[in-house]
Amino acid sequence: MATGGGEKRAELLRRITEEGGFAFVASAEKAAAGDVRAAEAAREMAWEQLHSAPRDEVGAAWRDAYALACLHVAAPRGAGGGGDDDRRAALRALDMGLIMGGGLLRAELEDAIARVVADRRGGDCEAAAAAGDVERWKEGIAGDGDLADVLKLLPVKSLSRKKIERRSCIPLEAFIRDYFIREAPVILSGCIDHWPARTKWKDIKYLERIAGDRTIPVEVGKNYACTEWKQELITFSQFLERMWSSDSANLTYVAQHPLFDQIKELRGDITVPEYCSAGGGELQSINAWFGPHGTLTPLHHDLHHNLFAQVLGRKYFRLYPASVSVELYPQTETILSNTSQHGGSMLKGHMTLKLNWMPKAKVDLDNFDETEFPKAADLEFMDGILEEGDLLYIPPKWWHYMSYGADHLFYLAVDLTFVIICDRALTANCTVHNKYSKTIFRESVTVIWIWMTCVFIWDSPKQVKGKGNASHTNLQPNCTSLS
Repeated sequence: MATGGGEKRAELLRRITEEGGFAFVASAEKAAAGDVRAAEAAREMAWEQLHSAPRDEVGAAWRDAYALACLHVAAPRGAGGGGDDDRRAALRALDMGLIMGGGLLRAELEDAIARVVADRRGGDCEAAAAAGDVERWKEGIAGDGDLADVLKLLPVKSLSRKKIERRSCIPLEAFIRDYFIREAPVILSGCIDHWPARTKWKDIKYLERIAGDRTIPVEVGKNYACTEWKQELITFSQFLERMWSSDSANLTYVAQHPLFDQIKELRGDITVPEYCSAGGGELQSINAWFGPHGTLTPLHHDLHHNLFAQVLGRKYFRLYPASVSVELYPQTETILSNTSQHGGSMLKGHMTLKLNWMPKAKVDLDNFDETEFPKAADLEFMDGILEEGDLLYIPPKWWHYMSYGADHLFYLAVDLTFVIICDRALTANCTVHNKYSKTIFRESVTVIWIWMTCVFIWDSPKQVKGKGNASHTNLQPNCTSLS
């Protein structure tokens, strides 16, 4: 252990002692000497502390303590020479440290994961995807359904109004001039065709090999407001298996999770578009959204600029300008103030994992009640189908509704979000989303997408010209984990 790492751990144990965690410190010291039972005991004590109060009230020291305990639990199992079961157990412990732990020891967790993964691949382990799963995956991402049939399952008036403008991959200067400054939505095609993800993610064996044994947080249920909604921690392989499920009440999907910060190999399959450098901005975070057909996100808005990258599959989007916010009946509750009042209620109970929330509308486009929300009945909107390889730019406070898996079995996508901080206004600097799932397609569907967050700092409005020679290679992601 490096001297710096030892100093961090010593300081952490001192902080835990000051908070009365004497038993944890005693177990952690034994665990550091190789006592496996003490390591498990320390992890259990830290876990109990994480669940002793609402997340925001749990001290940072105990989250770091949990990460330390996870490192101790994984150490003997991840040592070279262990079997596959030991390596999987080590990976699970380390992933739990990344997901639930603090940031103090994150580098140590990532280094330990890299060693375990390298050891596994050194053993020439092959992906275990069954032949039937391979074929179903290929069928799911092929998506050759009839759009006319899909339209029957979308909200009323879909694709009957103004279409979202579509452009081929345009220069950064044109994007800033025509859309970014004007805050006008646009679909940009052909901008991510070079992403390795566009081909690699079509191979389920590749996903199994790269991420199969990694533990990830998933959401289960129709939507987060339903009584059956819950969060679980499962392996990526288990998640892929659930993709075949036809149980609409048990839909499982990855949402608003910085998967690419956790699984570095997948991060290498995507590239940050240069549009994220508009106004001199830099990438703040990247979130993954993977799931089966039948999921949707209800009408809501974000406080920042968004770029939505459709890796595989198709997706329906409907957008309303910020000027009609009142007519969409925004939720009055603080936590849901950026969503519309149609459908959706406050999530009750303690949440183990951190969720961010977007302003939501009360208007439920899938079950629209004109008598209850008359002002929303004849509002103008623009909409369109996002095709594989498309980027959609959504300006701040534009209300948007998304229906996933228009004619595919599953979906995988990437979401990019960026905010502006100027001398006149300060916007929120975190990506927020509500997750709703609903069975709206009779056929199974596959979609893949990702969300990235970029922060833009403007000293004055004069800097809106951006940097004509900006390159995505200069953008450094700083993904915020669920910890």
